[in-house]
Amino acid sequence: MTFIDTILAHYGWQGVALAGVMLTALCVQFYYFLFVYGRIPSYRIGRRPARLREAPPVSVVIPMFSEDNAFVEQTLPRIVAQEYPDFEVVIVYVGSDADFYEDLVRLRHAFPCVTVTKIQLDPRFPISPKMALNVGIKSAHNEHLVLTTTDAYPLSDRWLSLMAKGFMRAEVVVGYCGLEPARGIGNYLMRAWRMMHAADWLASAVKGRPYRGIRHNLGFTKTLYFGANGFTHLNMNIGEDDLFMQKIMTPANVGVVLSPRAALCEKTWGGLGWWTRTVRFFDAAKPYYPRWVRTYVGWEMGSRLLFWLAVACALAVMPWEYKIGAGALLLVRYGVIVWQVRRIARRLGERRMCGRYFLYDLLSPFYALLLGVLNLRKDERVWR
Repeated sequence: MTFIDTILAHYGWQGVALAGVMLTALCVQFYYFLFVYGRIPSYRIGRRPARLREAPPVSVVIPMFSEDNAFVEQTLPRIVAQEYPDFEVVIVYVGSDADFYEDLVRLRHAFPCVTVTKIQLDPRFPISPKMALNVGIKSAHNEHLVLTTTDAYPLSDRWLSLMAKGFMRAEVVVGYCGLEPARGIGNYLMRAWRMMHAADWLASAVKGRPYRGIRHNLGFTKTLYFGANGFTHLNMNIGEDDLFMQKIMTPANVGVVLSPRAALCEKTWGGLGWWTRTVRFFDAAKPYYPRWVRTYVGWEMGSRLLFWLAVACALAVMPWEYKIGAGALLLVRYGVIVWQVRRIARRLGERRMCGRYFLYDLLSPFYALLLGVLNLRKDERVWR
């Protein structure tokens, strides 16, 4: 009791409570980064039992919502050049330009694996990505499907073979897609946000509690798709990679493909303003997530914000020895997290993510609060 009385006399109940908050938040942070995200670097899909003897034929389904010459000239050649013996590329063109459609059809002369399907664009009847994907899935000749977008391109010629090999052990395969690197702090924060939020659902899938994929790099079988009667939430322009995937995913049927050679890279179309609009748009699906998912994601961000606020309070008002202790906890936490982030980034094929990680670490909780405020207003782009 003498020791406790001395501590209380010196720092008061406020100091003891502040220390308790810091230590509790620190323990939550260590749990996420060591025991949750820590599963990502060591995961191997080959440890799962095999369901097929060899990698199956694959159909890559890509919806195209504009006359995208950049995709045709730059990205499509990377896809058709994949080192895989048996695949087709199904492009679903949603538009009204007859000349562009004819050019797409003629691609088959240069790339026999390419099939093109057209949906006539009518302003009176907007076409959602789910409708375009549904047409592409029905047009595909193979049972095993890989979905991607015109905004993303593979980082190696082994992407498709690794995703196809994932089907040997799972009916649903999910991969990673990062953001295109560019100069500037804004681009770095966007890339870090994508990587660490992907770590949430990748780590959960590795643990056996999958709840989403990413629309640029995921796959499933036709049997699962038609068994679930196609996409869900048809009144929304989003949800094909999370709300629908939650319907078909089970702990036993999901495989995670983690390799720098299996990653894709998404093109960026602006800075933080564009990114905020994009994140807000897709975050409109989160209220429909199961409660455990929202809790699982929120605890990490919330504990990080609580830790930062507690440390700031300790450094501002507490005695010098208390400040030293708070600073030591801050350095230990940062060292552990940067070490783990480096391992995760290496596994996902991300580069130069650790040097400025303290910026994302500090700013992302406040950015999440901003998004929460923005999402209080209904985003009309989401609804049909």
